[in-house]
Amino acid sequence: MSVSEPKGAAFQASADLRRGGGMSRETTNAIIVFGLSILLILGSRFVSPALGSWSQVLTVLMLASFLIVLSFGQGLVILVGGLDLSIPAVITLGGVLATGWAGGGGEWYVLPAILAICGLVGAFNGFGVTVLKIPPFIMTMATSIILASAALGYTSGTPRGASPAAMTALMKTTWIGIPVVVYFVVLFVLAGWLLQSRTVFGRKLYAIGANDQAARVAGVAIGPVTTQAYVVSAICAGFVGMMLVGYANGATLRMGDNYLLPSIAAVVIGGSSILGGRGSFIGTVGGAVLLTTLGTVIAAIGLEQGWRTVIEGGIIVAALFFMREEFFARLRRPKRN
Repeated sequence: MSVSEPKGAAFQASADLRRGGGMSRETTNAIIVFGLSILLILGSRFVSPALGSWSQVLTVLMLASFLIVLSFGQGLVILVGGLDLSIPAVITLGGVLATGWAGGGGEWYVLPAILAICGLVGAFNGFGVTVLKIPPFIMTMATSIILASAALGYTSGTPRGASPAAMTALMKTTWIGIPVVVYFVVLFVLAGWLLQSRTVFGRKLYAIGANDQAARVAGVAIGPVTTQAYVVSAICAGFVGMMLVGYANGATLRMGDNYLLPSIAAVVIGGSSILGGRGSFIGTVGGAVLLTTLGTVIAAIGLEQGWRTVIEGGIIVAALFFMREEFFARLRRPKRN
């Protein structure tokens, strides 16, 4: 058998997974998740008259922007069978450096430099996972501890500086009555969907997650491609840190703590396999919108953050149960007369 034959077979298998049962499953899941989000928004009017309005929809989309960007990177890592637990620390890194370095000017070169530093953190994670063969859970958690300690030492416990003007404009400017960040999210979702579903890089991610041995035989560079997924995840997390700075006008050392579980939950609720090899960014976007909508309703009810975490954990368990292949096989099975 020639080298080209397994290569074509591996990528064909990955494509078949997404075009056949996988693609149908992902489309069905995305419709379900977005439908639940709409029902939750409409039903929230029974909780409070202020909810369920157009202004709440815009608020949900603006708040969901953080999770959408973050979950894209986390989703790529999960797609190759990994998990990035360093996300909260990288968010803090991006926010602290943005206020300390770019708050006084020079944003056009400082902000890209900060994202490059975050990307190096992702490369460090990828190196540990692919070269040193450290389990992703352990490697990214160790990175998180290192970054958190470094941030504490760098700031002496109190981050200083101001929000970069560019990030403040992104998060607080409106155009035609719609926040600019909503337009940004639409463009980001389109770009993310194209990267994950319509590029060679995306097909390699699917192939690695579905069967890394077959992908290796097909000629896929497992280590570099996996590392690139971690790099993208870290850059997304660093950018979310900048977005949070623009939204809140400052940084804190715990600003990323509340985003780790939701970033995983959004991906799982969106229909991605936690074991890798299957998923879609559109479904992840639906999961992020659903979780954000749920968060606004919980805030309106007056439940504390702890209960929100409990609910999110329950949603993950429910998603893992209902998004099994058997569940979607029943949905696709034609009814008998």
